[in-house]
Amino acid sequence: MVLPKEDLLSIYGFMVVGRGMDQAICTAIGKWHPTSGEEGAIVGMYYNLPKNDVIAPHYRGSIIAYYMRGASLRKLLAGILGKETGYHRGRIICKCGLPEFNALGWLHSNVGPQIYLGTGAALSAKVQKKDRVALISFGDGTSNRGEFHECINLAAVLKLPAVYVCQNNQYAISMPASRGLGCRSVADRTAGYGIPGVEVDGNDVVAVHQVVQEAMKRAREGEGPTLIDAQTFRVSGHWAADPEVYRTKEAVEEWRKRDPIALLERKLMEAGYLTEGDRDRIRRGAEDEVSTAMKQADADPFPSENLLGTDDIFAPVGTGR
Repeated sequence: MVLPKEDLLSIYGFMVVGRGMDQAICTAIGKWHPTSGEEGAIVGMYYNLPKNDVIAPHYRGSIIAYYMRGASLRKLLAGILGKETGYHRGRIICKCGLPEFNALGWLHSNVGPQIYLGTGAALSAKVQKKDRVALISFGDGTSNRGEFHECINLAAVLKLPAVYVCQNNQYAISMPASRGLGCRSVADRTAGYGIPGVEVDGNDVVAVHQVVQEAMKRAREGEGPTLIDAQTFRVSGHWAADPEVYRTKEAVEEWRKRDPIALLERKLMEAGYLTEGDRDRIRRGAEDEVSTAMKQADADPFPSENLLGTDDIFAPVGTGR
């Protein structure tokens, strides 16, 4: 394999923790949007990015992205549970960005804003001549929205340091991508913008990482944006309690056979990088980490009225901001 053993094991660890985190949240919140089966695309794109780069993640997987940037697992889970110890002090589930980690978010109950926020960050980097790239991800359904086309066109014209990744899980809620796209792949749309379009196996975490790194390098060198279509599959429902009446169990089971964690695990074992004992140790460690953080977050208090003031919404009077 191309990456060093240490990186591959680190990637594997992030994927295992990410799934455990997601399952714990789904148990607590029936309306959570699961990421199970998409860890290859998520971890592959966000692994080992320079802290100075800006990320604008898709809502499905944002928590894993924030965790990979160094955010506290306990504080992330507390935010999801609406506790005062969360990063947003109980105001909103923790998907709306963490500026302290150069992580932009999205507006609650909406999809797509991260595309123009990330593109704006790329424009800012270019205007200020900063060595910074914006990595922006979204789903196949979001790629049909206006801001997708407007932002990619702007980025292409101005050669902005941006990388766009479609975390293509084949469904926009219940609409199959095969019916929602007029082209074969989201990457095919780049012909209209004059930028590279790359399709990659989203369940191959190493392949995703390599493609994204190449696109980041290209953007950093002033060559403009790249659009990547990471083909994966949402093996869980649109939300945790989704009855999934719009697709067959057989189709889901076929994709389960290509589980990204199992695929990487098998490759690591074949290369002699991972033993069954190592695997069990990593899994237990991830389970303990998630369980401890969730218990702590669950025991944390809900915010008081005094805590939920206007200080995070409006600038103080007389600051000139």
